Amino acid sequence: MTNISTGDGSRSGADRAAHERSVGLSVAEIAAVLQAQLGQVLLGVIVGKNARTLARWAHATVRPPHASEKLLRDTFQVFEILSSVDSPEVARAWLMGMNPELDDASPAEALADGRSREVMAAARSYIAAG
Repeated sequence: MTNISTGDGSRSGADRAAHERSVGLSVAEIAAVLQAQLGQVLLGVIVGKNARTLARWAHATVRPPHASEKLLRDTFQVFEILSSVDSPEVARAWLMGMNPELDDASPAEALADGRSREVMAAARSYIAAG
């Protein structure tokens, strides 16, 4: 694993790249990637929607509401950072498991509760510790 922080307050190239991808891709592309990598059940837990709705978002037949789009983009950015230093399977497991930095909530639950910044901080801490 690589250290995501350079020590001077700036972020690594992986962090910037994840941010750029999270804002550069369409919401349909992001929904499709997250469904493929996380599965509809886990993604549904995070965004609070059913598989049918997720499929509509991924196929661009329906655009998600603003709050759901933000949550998809935040989740994608966290996933991208984690999978840039580890496998997508480890990133998925990290999102599912209890996390001591999130009061033992899973990052997926914390994202669903609107705690995106805390989840990002926990992801950076995980990467730095590796």
